[in-house]
Amino acid sequence: MRIQPRRQILNVWSSLLAACYQDDTWIWGGRDGSNSISDAEQLLCLLYPATQISSFALHNPDRIADDVRTTLKPLGRERRIGLKIVEVMDEYLRRYERDDQPIFSGGSYLRATGELEATDRQRAVDVVDSYSMSLTVCLAGLQYLRALQDSTGAGDQQRLERLIKPVQARLNKRLTAAMVGLVRSFVVQSVDPETDTGLAMLSMFNQTGVENDAIVGGVAKRLERVRSRLLRDVTLNKTPQADLESPALMFECGWSWGVVEGAEVIDFIDVPIAKSEGFAVARPYLYFTITALDGINDLTQPRTRELDLLDADQRRLADALQLRWDLAQRYWSAMARFGEGDWPLEDIPWRTSDGEESDYFSLCVSGLLIQDLIAREADDDDLTRATRIFDELARRGRITRRLTEHDSARALHIPGVLLRLNGTDAIDDGPLLYWAVSDYAPMLLKRILQAAQLSRTLSTRRQLLELAQSTMDHLEQRAFQRAPGKGLWDDAARVFVEPTATGQPAQPPADGPQEASWYFTERIIECLVVAESTYQNPPFRSPTSLTRALELLDEADHLLNQKFLELSERDNTPNRRALENIEKNLVRASKLIDERPATAFSLCVDALRELDGLEVAGLDAMRGE
Repeated sequence: MRIQPRRQILNVWSSLLAACYQDDTWIWGGRDGSNSISDAEQLLCLLYPATQISSFALHNPDRIADDVRTTLKPLGRERRIGLKIVEVMDEYLRRYERDDQPIFSGGSYLRATGELEATDRQRAVDVVDSYSMSLTVCLAGLQYLRALQDSTGAGDQQRLERLIKPVQARLNKRLTAAMVGLVRSFVVQSVDPETDTGLAMLSMFNQTGVENDAIVGGVAKRLERVRSRLLRDVTLNKTPQADLESPALMFECGWSWGVVEGAEVIDFIDVPIAKSEGFAVARPYLYFTITALDGINDLTQPRTRELDLLDADQRRLADALQLRWDLAQRYWSAMARFGEGDWPLEDIPWRTSDGEESDYFSLCVSGLLIQDLIAREADDDDLTRATRIFDELARRGRITRRLTEHDSARALHIPGVLLRLNGTDAIDDGPLLYWAVSDYAPMLLKRILQAAQLSRTLSTRRQLLELAQSTMDHLEQRAFQRAPGKGLWDDAARVFVEPTATGQPAQPPADGPQEASWYFTERIIECLVVAESTYQNPPFRSPTSLTRALELLDEADHLLNQKFLELSERDNTPNRRALENIEKNLVRASKLIDERPATAFSLCVDALRELDGLEVAGLDAMRGE
């Protein structure tokens, strides 16, 4: 099945309303219960396409597309749709504030293993996922409200102001708090090469078997600029106990799972999170790093600055986050490609500094590499090598290969990779908590589509788009097939069922009243938004097609001029009309030749064929005489 963002997003919207909107009431919660992250993901399934794709815009009732209007009919008439979204947004913001201050708890996404249960205080701890999702929700919400104001007539402006002003205030307060949380969750970890942590890092970076001292020196040289900028430019909330002065020590940077233990107070912002105690271990997690980068990416988009959505304090925080965003991407991109031979990233699976290995970590590092290539001009060789990595990860994750008996790849999807949240056991002396990540397939699809946008090599781009299509086909199989969750995700057991003793796949369980995973469904929506952006770009412009089209255009234009020389000024025969039509096609071909050389090529071929037909007809007429 071809990836069709418009149709597929509308299908998700239809399923979303069927499952979550009844009797004029929005129903929160899904498979994992209701928490500040899951509910934000649920809201973003609707809000993100409406603010990222112009044809899905909902702020102007007179310009809502017919198919969008039909899909959202349960929300009411056109003028009701925009206001209902404001109400749902406000309801979310009120649900996740206490004493007029936003909260970012992980809630039901936090889990313990064994017999012990997480305590209430542990479940209330803030997590980076919530900060990042809140950035996206708040920026999309502020953008939506701004568009709603701009499209409202003067007569309704005062009434609308009364409605949305408190919502804007809550969005701004939550946005500021989320930005503070992300600043205080950024960490730089110094690493002695002779410790277990250092040896785990060296085992990835040393792909040639040379002495470790040589690798340490090479890493220090490769990261010299990143190290100096961390020392010189990162002044807000410096990481505690990070030693960046000595080149004999390695380091890594990124985001921990929450506010880091010992994080500095941010004194120019008056929100509790600016001074709250941190519990997260002072080391970066790949998953939380890429999650933070995705949220900050929304913050750094030109439209955020163009619409002037940020106040002075938010702009200061945004600058601090953009610096960290840039340094983290540069660090992981450099380490993924370190050395002269094979990349460490090509040595799948990636081993983290705590010694854990997983194909999921390789996928995270691949995503960090692509993020960096988006921020800078991508090299075709880098994208060609990244394409092979994506293909290998799709195979290893059983996206493009069948599941085998007792296949360990199943755990990537059910229940997902469990991340230890070191430091949570210090809260109320409770058990160590874990975070499950099961978005292997949608993360793979998103990074493949982003890589396809960057590629300037026809064969590489084609390979990436074919791989994206195969991944989307896999994901379509995992959508629920029956109500109440039909068209939502994730029914992974439909694909990743354990084989029977005979080696044949067992029948998947029958559909029942299963609830959607908003964690997974929102990530599908992100993929579809990226796919829409990919298709909106001009088609691939092959240098070979351009050269050949120019050759054909030149020949056709020359032959056309010769034919016009044969006609007298008073000649009004079908030949003149045919030549004038050919001329129109060649004029169009000349206009398209830079952006769509293959289309121009086909127009020139048609013109040459018609000109040759006229030539043959003329010769036949001469023979007849």
